Amino acid sequence: MAADGTQTPFLTPEPERTVSPQTWIIAAVAVLVIVAVAAIATLRRAPANTGAALAPDAYAASLPITNISMSEATNGTGGKATYVDGVIGNTGTKTLTGAEVQVTFSTSDGTAPHRETVPVAVVRTRVPYVDLQPLSADPIKPGDHRDFRLIFESVPANWDVQPPAIQVVRTELR
Repeated sequence: MAADGTQTPFLTPEPERTVSPQTWIIAAVAVLVIVAVAAIATLRRAPANTGAALAPDAYAASLPITNISMSEATNGTGGKATYVDGVIGNTGTKTLTGAEVQVTFSTSDGTAPHRETVPVAVVRTRVPYVDLQPLSADPIKPGDHRDFRLIFESVPANWDVQPPAIQVVRTELR
């Protein structure tokens, strides 16, 4: 019994927990951001194998691609990735802020070549590992050049193991 003569329950009920409207708003914004990032990543991807050769971009003649080298690495799931490294220069009069290339892997059996259209990613650092960034993060000014790397998860089994043909098919300039 309490000092005033009323009985107090042995266990007091736990206070009701409420979630503030701010918490719900923050959670909703977080979900929207995640969905937006996923949508942008999905929409920006070009078709993996377009089949037909795309026309070169009008500015492509000002973007020589040189020093092509290739390598392979296995990933954690047992698959392998094929890397195409090179240098892209800008001999034109505009700054290159983005580009997509169509890469054509010839086949050894005479079947139609395998083509993929991918964005150009430039090398930010090489040590302790190769770190890539989009061209928009490090635009190429006229007269300048950058190392780049293209990554392919699925090169066809009948690829002739020769360096692929690389054609600039889309540019973003300023």
